[in-house]
Amino acid sequence: MHLFPKDTEISVPERFNNPFRYSPHPLVKEASGLLMERIAGSKDLVDAFSEGKMLGVLIVSDGDGNIGYLAGFSGNAGGRSHIDGFVPPIYDLLDPEGYFKTKEAEITAINAWIENKVSSGELQELKAGLSACERMRDEEIKAMKERMSVSKKEREALRVLNPESIVLERLIKESQYEKAELRRLKLEWEGKIRHAEAMYEKAMEEIRRLKTQRASMSDELQKWIFGRYIVHNISGQGKSIGEIFAALGLTPPGGTGECAAPKLLEHAFRNGLRPLAMGEFWYGKSPDTAVRTHGHFYPSCTSKCGPLLNFMLEGIRFNDYESVYADPIRIIHEDSCIIAIDKPSGIPSVPGLNGMKSALEFLEERYGKAYSVHRLDMDTSGILIFAKTQEAAVHMQRQFEEHTINKTYTARLSPSPEGKKLDCGDKGEIRLPLGPDYDERPRQKIDHIQGRQASTGYEVISTNEDGTTDIKFHPHTGRTHQLRVHSAHVLGLGRPIAGDMLYGGAPAERLHLHAAAITFRHPETGSSITLASDINKYI
Repeated sequence: MHLFPKDTEISVPERFNNPFRYSPHPLVKEASGLLMERIAGSKDLVDAFSEGKMLGVLIVSDGDGNIGYLAGFSGNAGGRSHIDGFVPPIYDLLDPEGYFKTKEAEITAINAWIENKVSSGELQELKAGLSACERMRDEEIKAMKERMSVSKKEREALRVLNPESIVLERLIKESQYEKAELRRLKLEWEGKIRHAEAMYEKAMEEIRRLKTQRASMSDELQKWIFGRYIVHNISGQGKSIGEIFAALGLTPPGGTGECAAPKLLEHAFRNGLRPLAMGEFWYGKSPDTAVRTHGHFYPSCTSKCGPLLNFMLEGIRFNDYESVYADPIRIIHEDSCIIAIDKPSGIPSVPGLNGMKSALEFLEERYGKAYSVHRLDMDTSGILIFAKTQEAAVHMQRQFEEHTINKTYTARLSPSPEGKKLDCGDKGEIRLPLGPDYDERPRQKIDHIQGRQASTGYEVISTNEDGTTDIKFHPHTGRTHQLRVHSAHVLGLGRPIAGDMLYGGAPAERLHLHAAAITFRHPETGSSITLASDINKYI
């Protein structure tokens, strides 16, 4: 446990922060600052972390009432799982004599054999030989058919000039002979090609067998790993990662248990330390895909860490981030087909897995059946439209799918010296394809290979003395978290929206993103309708 400097103001949090939804406690920010200073003062640590690594700090108290912090990093750093001053891994996979490294070496050897076999001259020669056989067959058969076509025309001419039976009989035999020769040629090439295919297939079968063996060994090794990763909670109860996920009907993703958060908590529980507050932040170079900015805090991922941390934090009371608005239902437009509300931040649009009551449920309690036609992120405020009939819902959904609806959002961007320089009146467009970050759900990432194209227009409204920037967004597509990622990513504006905990925004009382205006065709009359929401209530 690292102790804080003597002049540090120690204000112990009343409850532990929810790792999936939090603003960092002052002690967490102080500890992360001290950790970054320590790294900056050591070339060894700079070399280990500067290429980019998620780090974490856990504020803890010991049995004597001392308050300090633990430091941890996700995965390995510079090929090391142990670094002085950081908590150790839950289970050390890098022991060179251990079972994992032994089996990993076997799998690596199979990988090398497959790679060598696939790229070997022998396999390429067999493949080229098969292709050559097929090409030569096609050429010879084509040539024979052309000769036969010429012969046929000559015979037809002879039949006209020499209709005697002896001549016709000879011509028939010539035709039969040529057809038999064509069949013999085809059969000859079929035999050659079957032989070439058999040789190539034999080589490929060995490769497929080893790939199957590799997959089986990898699966078994992964199960073995998740059986060895034993984690505990504050009550001292211990379970393997495999058990925790299996109880939920899930399979742990690769790398589960290697993130900073579970490593920190496990070290605290094993050493009799009580967790008080926690935060994970990015250190070093920003990646080209996921949104990661040096020094910014990010919540724990839900795919790998969700089930794990939920077990480890059993019995610990959370200080949840909650909506600052009590009433989610303020009607701004209603007619026979549609109803539009001004949704506050912190309320989900529709029912989800978190069990929170949604805007749709609040609406139906008061006004009866309604149909969702689009959504806002839980933490985004502003105009949210519902349909009163199925016909209106289909009509409105089609407009959203065809991108014929014009939307305007307002946002306040966090200060960021590394982000794009923005001045009042600046305009532009961000075009970056988006896709789900499967290892870090529910985050999205820039994906130039499999991502869906996303386009966002922007216009700077004002720059503020505190370094924040007020901006208007005009999304031309409607991808998940589009505005948040286009704002935060270094290839976009490089400035997360203030209060955006998921993508490293500056701490704020809420996510400063507001659906301010929308223009669409009325589903019944076809006339254009524009709805607006008061920006000043939220930004």
